[in-house]
Parts: sequence; C-alpha cells; structure tokens
Amino acid sequence: MRAPLRGAWHWRVADANWGMPSTRPPPPSWSPDQEDEVKDQPKSERPRKYKVLFHNDDYTTMEFVVEVLRRFFHKNDSEALHIMLTVHTKGNAVAGVYSRDVAETKVAQVTDHAKQHGMPLLVTAEPD
Repeated sequence: MRAPLRGAWHWRVADANWGMPSTRPPPPSWSPDQEDEVKDQPKSERPRKYKVLFHNDDYTTMEFVVEVLRRFFHKNDSEALHIMLTVHTKGNAVAGVYSRDVAETKVAQVTDHAKQHGMPLLVTAEPD
C-alpha cells in the first residue's frame, strides 16, 4: 500500500476540486456582470523630452557660458565652445535634451549659478 501524499502537491490536488463546483464564495469585488468585461490596459507612452536652451544676451561672457556648459552639462571643451558660438551667432542653442524633471532642475541650477556670479544668462526648457 502506498503512503498518503503530503506536501505542496497534495494541497494543490485537494484544492483543484477536479472539475467540481467550488465551495468557496467568489471574491468580494466580483459580480456576475463583470464576467464578460474585458479590461483595456492603457498603453504606456514614452515620457516627453525637454530641450534646455541657452539664449544670447549682451552681458554674459562667452567664458562664463563655456564654464556653465562644462560644469552643469558635462560638455567637453570643443562641445561647449561650439554651443556657445551657436548661441552667440544664432541667438540660442540646445545644451541638452532631458526628461522634464531633469531639464527643470538644470535650468534652476544654471539660473542660480548665473545670478550668484552677476550674469543675466537666460536658460529655458521647452518640449522637444
């Protein structure tokens, strides 16, 4: 004669009811009207990105703009120089593209840094 089954497998077999109606009540949130409902899963979208723009003015020095680009945007010397010259010649240039929170943080940090050094540097964030 075999020994009775024990352990997790035995529990699952006993819980399966072998096709018999369940004696357990349905969960409290369930109702018979919900049987035919199909829940639509919202499609996730990529978060919107924001450009951080530097704007030209007649007072902020070119050296200060390059220093800010290196310090806050981790640009190397040639990238910082290129962005600074684009701001100078075209009126504005993109320093980077980030999530909204990061872009707003960088704008705030650069603006505070510029004010501490007496520079009227204008940096904004706008949707990409």
